[in-house]
Amino acid sequence: MLAAIATALLLPGFAPVAPGPAGGQVLRGIFPGTERAGYVYLPPGFSEAARYPVVYLLHGMRGSPEEYIAATHLPSFADTEIAAGRLRPFIAVLPAAGPNSAYDGEWAGPWERALVEQIVPWIDARLPTRADAAGRVIAGLSAGGFGAVDIGLRHPSLFGTIESWSGYFTPVADGPFKHATRTMTRHDSSSRPGRRTAAGRRRRRRSTTPTASTPSACVTPCGSMRASWVSGATSSTTACAGRSVRYRCARRILKCSATSSLQW
Repeated sequence: MLAAIATALLLPGFAPVAPGPAGGQVLRGIFPGTERAGYVYLPPGFSEAARYPVVYLLHGMRGSPEEYIAATHLPSFADTEIAAGRLRPFIAVLPAAGPNSAYDGEWAGPWERALVEQIVPWIDARLPTRADAAGRVIAGLSAGGFGAVDIGLRHPSLFGTIESWSGYFTPVADGPFKHATRTMTRHDSSSRPGRRTAAGRRRRRRSTTPTASTPSACVTPCGSMRASWVSGATSSTTACAGRSVRYRCARRILKCSATSSLQW
C-alpha cells in the first residue's frame, strides 16, 4: 500500500483504487481538460528508472472508462500477461469524454483537444514514458474506436499505432459535430489528404482487405480483426455483432491487439 501511495504522488489528484494480481496498480483521478474521473494503469514492477510505452484507451458512448476496468478486466489481464513475459510492461491511460456517463457525443472538440494538448504532455511529464509516436498506442471501443482513428490519423506525430475495436469511420452528427458542415469532412477518414492519390487508393484497399500475414491479424468471436498501414500508423478494425457481446468481444480483442502492439 505504501508503494501504491508513493506512486500516486507522481500524478497529482490521483489515488490508488485497486491492485492487479501481480502487483500492477490502478489509479483514479481527473485528467487535465476533462470533467470526470479517468484511470491510469501502471504495470507490475513499475519503476521511474524505466521507460514504458503508453496505451491511450478511449471508451464508447454512452459510457465511461470503467468499461475497461470492470468489463474487460484490463488490470487482471495486463498483470497476468506481463508477469508471464508475454507482454512488455506498459502504462494505460483511460480518460473520460463528456460531463457524465450519459454523454452521447464523439471524441472530438474539447475532448480531443484535452487528450492531445493536455493529457499526453501531462502523462509524459509525470511518468517515465517513451515520449514519441513509436511509444504510443491510441485505441478505442465503438465511439472510442472512431475517436482513436480520427485523432490518430490527424496526429501521426503523437501516435504510432491506432486500433479501432467495433468502431466506425464516418463521424456522426452529434456531440461536437451537431449542426457541423465542413468540420464533418475534416473528421471523415474516407476524405483524408492523399486518399485520391494512387498511394492513397492502395492504402485504402489495404485497410479494407484482410490478409493472413499482417501482424495484428487474429479471429475473435465478433469477427475478424485486421491490420493496415495508414499514414505510417497501424490501424486494426473489427466488427462486433450486437451490444450484448460488446465487452466479451473487447476482452478477446484486447488480448489479441495487445499481443501485437506491445511486443515491439
